Amino acid sequence: MKSNDRSGEYREFLAEIRQKIRDAQYNALKAVNKELINLYRDIGKMIVERQKKLGWGKSVVEKLSADLQKEFPAVKGFSSQNLWYMRMFYLEYHDNSFLQPMAGEISWTKNVIILEKCKGPEEKEFYLSNVRKFNWSKQFLLQQIAGQTYQKYLHNQTNFGNALPKNRRNLAKVAVKDEYTFDFLHLGEDHAEKELHTVKF
Repeated sequence: MKSNDRSGEYREFLAEIRQKIRDAQYNALKAVNKELINLYRDIGKMIVERQKKLGWGKSVVEKLSADLQKEFPAVKGFSSQNLWYMRMFYLEYHDNSFLQPMAGEISWTKNVIILEKCKGPEEKEFYLSNVRKFNWSKQFLLQQIAGQTYQKYLHNQTNFGNALPKNRRNLAKVAVKDEYTFDFLHLGEDHAEKELHTVKF
């Protein structure tokens, strides 16, 4: 590169490469998130099936949690509380071919919030759909649930599509960014706090 007149071309070239790297990182993160959700669903299914078949009670979850944490000390997703969420997740979605794929496209933390705070399948569908479509952050999801956005939507008290701030529609790069996903990859909390483009796969 001999002259300054090519500096603009180089900046464009660098921008293209950066975008490709970030797209690849995001795609990798989405794939990991999907695998993590599938794993958690399968663990929930296995807990339910063993409890039914062998008559195991609640204590099996506590024992399983302790053994998994001993086996995988770097992964925080195997607490007894999280195992109960896995069980709840399976029971809620295992026979719902419509909601289950949607749940697989958002982070585990947001799934737990929706499971805990939303009542019927219609309300869950509303929040699952909009978290996926508009890439809501955890905090924004909590605000929408606390503000009863679903109930307002039912009563046509909000023009939902136009009410969202523009910047909320453009957060695709952090759609599935979640402490559980980073933890599952052994990246640690420090990585979970950084922007996605700093994560190395």
